[in-house]
Amino acid sequence: MRKLIFIFLIVSSLGYGQTIVKIQNGKVEGYTEGEVTIFKGIPFAQPPVGELRWQAPQPVKDWEGLKECKEFGPSPIQNAPEPFLCWTEEFIAKPEPLSEDCLYLNVWTPAKNKDEKLPVFVWIYGGGLSSGSANCDIYDGHQMAEQGVVFVSLNYRVGVLGFMAHPGLSKESGHNASGNYGFMDQLQGLKWIQENIEAFGGDPNNVTIAGQSAGSFSVNVQIASPLSNGYFQKAICQSGGILGNQMMQDIDSAEKQGVNFMESANASSIQELRRMPAEKLQELSNDPNVGRFGVVLDDYFLPKDLMEHFKAGKHNQVKVMTGWVTGDSNLFPIVEVTTESFNSMAKERFGAGADEFLKMFPAQTDEEALRSQQKMNLLSFAGVPSYLLAKYMKDEVWMYEFAHVPIDKPGFPNYGAFHTSEVPFALHTLDQWNRDWQTDERKLEDQMSAYWVNFAKFGNPNGNGLPIWSSYNQNGGKMLLFETDTLELNTKYLDELRFLTR
Repeated sequence: MRKLIFIFLIVSSLGYGQTIVKIQNGKVEGYTEGEVTIFKGIPFAQPPVGELRWQAPQPVKDWEGLKECKEFGPSPIQNAPEPFLCWTEEFIAKPEPLSEDCLYLNVWTPAKNKDEKLPVFVWIYGGGLSSGSANCDIYDGHQMAEQGVVFVSLNYRVGVLGFMAHPGLSKESGHNASGNYGFMDQLQGLKWIQENIEAFGGDPNNVTIAGQSAGSFSVNVQIASPLSNGYFQKAICQSGGILGNQMMQDIDSAEKQGVNFMESANASSIQELRRMPAEKLQELSNDPNVGRFGVVLDDYFLPKDLMEHFKAGKHNQVKVMTGWVTGDSNLFPIVEVTTESFNSMAKERFGAGADEFLKMFPAQTDEEALRSQQKMNLLSFAGVPSYLLAKYMKDEVWMYEFAHVPIDKPGFPNYGAFHTSEVPFALHTLDQWNRDWQTDERKLEDQMSAYWVNFAKFGNPNGNGLPIWSSYNQNGGKMLLFETDTLELNTKYLDELRFLTR
């Protein structure tokens, strides 16, 4: 009997398809669910605490013995996560634990041995760069792994701890820049994948990064950053991007924001700020006078002139899928819109081009003006960055719009095709979202996730049994419209996007 147990332990520790894997820093133990092996809470960097607060992530240290990786690591410090509006608990980070020690990732793999070289799909969460976690129910990687990819999700620092810049931090950095620590965390995760993913049956030379909302902004940032070159081959951007000139500041403005934050904290130095409890810093950052922390054009992780950087083709040339949800138009509050106010805006903003603009965004009545304003919001937030990304990529880019309105939940308002509602369809996690899904919605989930998986595997979303999806930038601006009754190719918004970006 002892001999049999000994043989089992040897097989478990050496043969993949079991739950113990040796990576560069030591051994990790996961668990199996069906045909998928799961590892949660693997550290990919040292805890960014103490002197490592507001520094680039440092490689994780080796450990002795076996590290149990069966539970998600802590989520980054943020306001207490709780459901709101359309975002029910399935879309929200678990409320506990929250910790500054948050740099952990998770792996779902269907590989039976480490030599399979499966494509790697890396998910980066949204949350406005101020909230979020890889532990949300709708980010579960089991179903994607069952379709033949190694699915990885990772945490990154958010808010004041992830994106604050300050002259003192810039001076000590060694490259005269600060902020963007959350993006550095993501890159550190990609470096970890390069060094370790083969142990899980993954191919480090076939990596797709994907994200939604702030996750999409993050993917855009990694496409732009010279520091990220070579760490991924494909990218999926869902709802938003930095080429829309949203959520970012130049380094001078960001450093001034950091100075103001230090003053509001009654601190006299970075060292004093580093000694303050993370929870206190988070509380202070909620002061609306502090402003929102986000993307910093620091001339280190990101170029100072982002648009010229893309125009010159200095970004990472990878294959891209990008798109949005019709409900992205509702992300920003709309003040009262009238025919008079909308026409006045058109003349002020577009001058001699106002008449041409108003043909595409008509405002003959107040109701029509409101619809045109909503379309403007949608295209400004999501359409323009997707269009410009397609314009500046040399390789094929596939673009989509998701318009499906999920089945009603009894006693719950219908928010339409709301921001984030496409994610469970793309990641095949409708079972994680508590609604009475219909047959046509299950079909849409199968189709959409198949496109995502095909793209990760082959660099092209098309495959057997799927309607043809033509690339946007090489096929006359055709985008795929996702609905349950049809998947339609259309040149929707093409004239509007050309006008808004000329």
